[in-house]
Amino acid sequence: MTDTAAPRRRLAKPERRIQLLEVARQLIRDAGTDGFTLGRLAERAGVTKPLVYDHFGDRAGVFAELYREFEARQRNTLAAALADAEPKLPVVAGLVAGAYIDCCLAEGRELADVVAALAGFSTLAGVRQEAEDAYLAMCRTALEPLAGPIDLAGLQSIIGAGDALARSALAGRISAEKASGTLTTVVLAVVGSNGSTQED
Repeated sequence: MTDTAAPRRRLAKPERRIQLLEVARQLIRDAGTDGFTLGRLAERAGVTKPLVYDHFGDRAGVFAELYREFEARQRNTLAAALADAEPKLPVVAGLVAGAYIDCCLAEGRELADVVAALAGFSTLAGVRQEAEDAYLAMCRTALEPLAGPIDLAGLQSIIGAGDALARSALAGRISAEKASGTLTTVVLAVVGSNGSTQED
């Protein structure tokens, strides 16, 4: 009997990393992070365990890379939305909110699982903070010219509200439109609390 399976193609290291992260996302989507191991990742990807360890070091390394990827996509989505935005506060606030919710929903439940898993690794405590700081810096740059200075607590409340609303939308308790609209209201409340909001 002839084996008709196509021979595996050797991938360059960057391509292999992309493939492994995609397979890791599928594994987490199927079974969550609790049962995720580098051995299972290697088996599903059709590669050896040493190769997976070479790319990520350990399972925490996989989770960190998945989260960094998400945050990079989120920043790119926001940058694209803001590129030709009308310089009016309600417009920009809506784009900031919409980009946040859209990215969270595009990632699905696996993102929430990865975030929860990261919390269990003390060595990775800075990963989320680093990514969050970069995203908040973009929000500040977009909003402050229209609203004046925004304090850190206000910016962080946008992230907290965004996470909660995205979880509710993913669970089907509210629509994506409701989540985005409510987060827009939060953004406007945060930036308006400094008394220098420009409505037009």
